[in-house]
Amino acid sequence: MAAMDSKPKIACTPNGPYYLLNDMQATPVPNLRRASGEACVTVRGVALCRCGASKNKPFCDGTHSTIGFSDRNTADPGRDKRKSYAGKRITILDNRALCAHAGFCTDELKSVFRQHDEPWIAPDGAAVEEIVATIRKCPSGALSYAIGGVEAEALERPPMVTVTDDGPYAVTGGIELMGVKFGQGASTEHYTLCRCGASKNKPFCDGSHWDVGFGDPA
Repeated sequence: MAAMDSKPKIACTPNGPYYLLNDMQATPVPNLRRASGEACVTVRGVALCRCGASKNKPFCDGTHSTIGFSDRNTADPGRDKRKSYAGKRITILDNRALCAHAGFCTDELKSVFRQHDEPWIAPDGAAVEEIVATIRKCPSGALSYAIGGVEAEALERPPMVTVTDDGPYAVTGGIELMGVKFGQGASTEHYTLCRCGASKNKPFCDGSHWDVGFGDPA
């Protein structure tokens, strides 16, 4: 693993791709030099598509510039609120504005995460261990929890960006998202980044890939 001072970072270029900067230490580029003979150095990284239209997914192929991709965030800022659902043994914290609609909660623990009921979270609906295990699967950081009034700390994981099937980039391990403000109560250890181009909450995923039928090449 890279040293702490060279931990990967992600930069969002204006109306363009994400840059996954794998090594923050600038190094010489092989077979490239200036007329003076001086080596050309750069931070190593890879450009990742976020307009949804690259023919070389997940990598950027420049299509964003031909389709007029905009990275503008049009989400309602008033929805960026974290709510608390207090139970006898655990309090579940939820910010719906961050949800990527991966479905781990509503698919796997229906007694707690009740998609069509109000309130939609029933913190006493299952054992604490089951609830914690389910929340830890939440890729977006929309869900978290507290026990005894103490909010749980994020898991310690190695830095990784996972290209989910027909969905967002799932980021884990505390990779810094440079210059981006996170939502209320959002995790910076794990979060999801839009790669279909349709999210209103750019750069974060809001589940719009389901609505637009986004898919990877067969």
